[in-house]
Amino acid sequence: MVTLLSKLWIKSDNYKDSKVREKYGVLCGAVGIFLNVLLFLGKFFAGLLSGAISITADAFNNLSDAGSSFISMIGFKLSGRKPDPDHPFGHGRIEYISGLFVAVMIILMAYELIKDSIGKILHPELPKFSSLVAVILVVSIGVKIYMYFYNRSIGRKIESATMIATAKDSLSDTFSTMVVLASALAAHFWKIPIDGYCGLLVGVMILIAGITAMKDTVSPLLGQAPEPELVDEIEKIVRCDKRILGIHDLVVHDYGPGRLMVSLHAEVPYKEDILELHDLIDQIEFSLRKELNCEPVIHMDPIVDDDEETNAVKARITEIIESLNKDSRKNENVQFHDFRMVKGSTHSNLIFDVVLPHGYQMSEEQIISYIKEKVSEYNKNYYCVIHIDRAYVK
Repeated sequence: MVTLLSKLWIKSDNYKDSKVREKYGVLCGAVGIFLNVLLFLGKFFAGLLSGAISITADAFNNLSDAGSSFISMIGFKLSGRKPDPDHPFGHGRIEYISGLFVAVMIILMAYELIKDSIGKILHPELPKFSSLVAVILVVSIGVKIYMYFYNRSIGRKIESATMIATAKDSLSDTFSTMVVLASALAAHFWKIPIDGYCGLLVGVMILIAGITAMKDTVSPLLGQAPEPELVDEIEKIVRCDKRILGIHDLVVHDYGPGRLMVSLHAEVPYKEDILELHDLIDQIEFSLRKELNCEPVIHMDPIVDDDEETNAVKARITEIIESLNKDSRKNENVQFHDFRMVKGSTHSNLIFDVVLPHGYQMSEEQIISYIKEKVSEYNKNYYCVIHIDRAYVK
């Protein structure tokens, strides 16, 4: 159904386009409202017939899902608004906020379901069962599985945290309804009053799904590190030319899907023609903008690469840094960059930045002291001027 409607209404597979993303978000939201309202009506009727708290609770869970779909739809409409003087980076983060509201509604519904289920455990009753109730629950399971697949598929295509959260909720709803169906069958065939326990299990599953969805939407709002795949892609594009000797200080600011700001420092040979290097940087920025749909800013760092003494000292600094990493995992490695050597008649200054991972076992003071001590052992006439950086990528 969603595929057919998208072909009739959207008529485009350019998922990076903000208008196309908005249309997919609105379409999936509208379909979600329609299907969840139907499921609510069917399960509420089944709950009245059977008197099962788990079925009624599952029905209201679907009603909350309809409300969540409405919030998601509004979120996509608002996030698609163009930038304005007060919001020059656009309104893309509204989508994350709407996803957060969806997660909160899921958690609130889980709380109500858990509370009602505990009451049913304390005062158990055997619910009534009929073939109509079974049919409604089986159809509901099929509909939720369908909703999971189309939300996950489109959510991945348009890179929407809100739709991925909705897909996870649909999957948890599927298991919830399976548990409810099992409860009804157990009561009918074996006279086992597990309605309250099944309702409690459903509530816990919904609660876990809500907490997971909240984490997925809160993280980008707080400023999470970019995915390693994105970092690798950026480095691959930037280092397409042999004149780019290295990159550092990579920062990715996420202002919503399709609204990435990327800044980094590119190391270049100091003897190269500055105008040619500037043209190269412009070409790389164009490639990043085209291939990753981002707004890049690249700062050139000229480095000395042909001085014998400088290269020898830099190699020694590399060994010292690697000695700090011998017992560390890859994402916890200390690194350094922007190495410069200012030579003098009595001593030489070694100026460089050290990138310290978050949560590293040694403090900044300990790192600086360790490096200075090792450099002094190598040559007492070398003085270190060290600035500590923090990593903004994994």
